[in-house]
Amino acid sequence: MVTIGVYGLDGESFLQRLRHADVRLLLDVRQRRGVRGPEYAWANSLRLQAALAHARITYEHHPELAPTTELRQLQYAEDDRQGVGKRSRRELATEYTRRYTTEILDSADLTPVRVGAVE
Repeated sequence: MVTIGVYGLDGESFLQRLRHADVRLLLDVRQRRGVRGPEYAWANSLRLQAALAHARITYEHHPELAPTTELRQLQYAEDDRQGVGKRSRRELATEYTRRYTTEILDSADLTPVRVGAVE
């Protein structure tokens, strides 16, 4: 399993990184499947799905794994404290990571994801 974000990449670079990591299944865990800014139009849901299909990478949206608005606000507060923006941050806040794990991942049924990854 690998994680990837879209900031700082164009569509082709994003796909190259997925190919390099031998990704066959991409799980989109965004609440809203869009990214602001014309430079990231390629990452909006329908365009991303088309590009992934062309690259033979399966796409699945799992909104149940998306961070809640409260968790995102916690991260934004830490970004403000550190003077960084979400497009330039290098790592997530410790409290955000802890709470995301306990509030979302620990209670998630990942069986369908595991099955999908094996096929």
